[in-house]
Amino acid sequence: MKPLNVAQKLIQSHLISGSADPGTEIGLKIDQALLQDATGTLVQLELEAMGLDSAKTEVAVQYVDHNLLQTDFKNADDHLFLYSAAQKFGLWYSRPGNGVSHPVHMERFGIPGKSLVGSDSHSCAAGSLGMLAIGTGGLDVAAAIAGQPYFVKMPKIMGVKLTGKLPDWVSAKDIILEMLRRFGVKGGIGNIIEYYGNGLTYLSAMDRHVIANMGAELGATTTVFPSDGETRRFLKSQGREGDWTEILADEGCSYDLEHEILLDELVPLIALPTSPGNVVPVRDVENRKISQVVIGSSANPGLRDFWMVGAIVKDRSVNQEVSFDINPTSRQIIQNMIKNGTFANLIKAGARYHQSGCMGCIGMGQAPASGTISLRTMPRNFPDRSGTKDDQVYLCSPETAAASALTGKITDPRDLENMFEMKYPQYEFPDEEIINMDMLVPPTKDNTKIKLKKGPNIKSLPEMNALKSTYEVPVLLKMGDNVSTDEILKAGAEVLPFRSNIPEISKFSYSVIDETFYDRALLTKEKYGGHIVVAGENYAQGSSREHAAIAPKYLGQVAVIAKDYARIAWQNLINFGILPLEFENPQNYNDIEQGALIEFKNLREDIMNKHRIRVKVKNKNNTIEIFTKQSLSDRQIALLLKGGVINDFKEKLTSSKS
Repeated sequence: MKPLNVAQKLIQSHLISGSADPGTEIGLKIDQALLQDATGTLVQLELEAMGLDSAKTEVAVQYVDHNLLQTDFKNADDHLFLYSAAQKFGLWYSRPGNGVSHPVHMERFGIPGKSLVGSDSHSCAAGSLGMLAIGTGGLDVAAAIAGQPYFVKMPKIMGVKLTGKLPDWVSAKDIILEMLRRFGVKGGIGNIIEYYGNGLTYLSAMDRHVIANMGAELGATTTVFPSDGETRRFLKSQGREGDWTEILADEGCSYDLEHEILLDELVPLIALPTSPGNVVPVRDVENRKISQVVIGSSANPGLRDFWMVGAIVKDRSVNQEVSFDINPTSRQIIQNMIKNGTFANLIKAGARYHQSGCMGCIGMGQAPASGTISLRTMPRNFPDRSGTKDDQVYLCSPETAAASALTGKITDPRDLENMFEMKYPQYEFPDEEIINMDMLVPPTKDNTKIKLKKGPNIKSLPEMNALKSTYEVPVLLKMGDNVSTDEILKAGAEVLPFRSNIPEISKFSYSVIDETFYDRALLTKEKYGGHIVVAGENYAQGSSREHAAIAPKYLGQVAVIAKDYARIAWQNLINFGILPLEFENPQNYNDIEQGALIEFKNLREDIMNKHRIRVKVKNKNNTIEIFTKQSLSDRQIALLLKGGVINDFKEKLTSSKS
């Protein structure tokens, strides 16, 4: 038998349909599902639209970790709705303030060898436990909860060998920043990244979480680690050693792509605005004045990360011009921080404690001052994501963040040895941690009488129109490369409370790029019946936020023409009946003007027959014809022509009941 790597073992054990040949569509059995509230409200509305009676997965959990600010009734109403929906559809419910979904799920529910889909792009973090965990759009998660397979193009498997040991003042965040420095935000597209090698000996389960979490920033389908002795130690510390299973790569296995990182050679790294892929050594930007340091998020969620910052600032005060913000990962982490002295160390140093949740990472408060630098241990720094226009957000390790908080300027943490005669703090993992499940509500045993609690801001999903054969619609917006979902449908305290109200949230479509988009979209929908947009490479990178598809769909978006797409965005467009086309000749991107009229003829027939799609482009001063292509599977073609997954599921449900 051919020796298998960890990723191949996980796929093989969950493969329902298709063959594991890179580029072909496969169907996977899903064991667990993860929802967070910024996307989960839509998932619950989708489950309602599907007529689901109860979750079919082994475990499904609805977390509330994004929209925690209750500045008016909207978020509070949604929390009640999510609780009622979790009870109605048979999900666990993690109450507001309990903690960030990914690390809490890892502590309480993650099991080596299981599969998971999550309605958050960072759900891939569970790969740190030896799981096959994939972030995807909410419709895919809803379908999995309803018992359907998860469909994805079989990725290639990139093996990354870690050798040696990290030097002092360098940690797991620097490993993933090194990956981003080498490969950029597109470097993982179409790949599962599997880490192996003797360097894993020195990486804890939560260190691996840091790396797996930010695999999303590489564009990877997911990241996997073996389930080994360290995995067992972690589960034992959580009181769940019985859930451990050893999953190791077979001796002699191979990878489609192979790379190596010599850990001994790494230095403290930092990602500059406004991309996680814009990585340089901290030395290159040291001494730049800062105004804010934020510790926490799903990218550095472990007890060790908070302890390290607390140990560095112990018995010292942070710079008086720095806002020193702490976002504890969970209630459980807070209790353990109190027990080991970290909480007191941070408070004494000047820390401002915030709720256990994503907070500033998603633009839910903690916006930095204008024209100043904010250092964050977070995964993303896309433009305006922080809530401040023209923000300057840098991403770094806890060590770099703590050193910089003390000095008031970007500081290489290795310099602390001379500045304060400080030795690198050595963390010792406790054999047991305080366990807190008080704010995790299990599914009810009888959901037959549960009614969904819908406040006035919660609207049922709008109808999705099927694709037509003929269109003449304008190019409403032309964009460049690497446009993120934060630019298509931004996050933050102003916008996210409308996540369960598609008509209202659609008003923010593309507003980061063009504040006139919404008004122009309404006019073109009335005059032409819809619009398209044009983009360069890696369209809609970033979060799994399917609002970035459904809001434009509500405004009449027929298609996107781009050079290529981020994986989740491509799936989301299809799921909501928007046609994702690619330029056959990428140079034709230059031949389309914003405002041009785009004519499609025989569109449905060409899609069904998998033909190239002829596009007539009527620019202001010339008319040309170009060709585009699509790479949809037969299953996706059927979904698209029906107007998306919900229409397809409703049709199947009606058929099964007749």
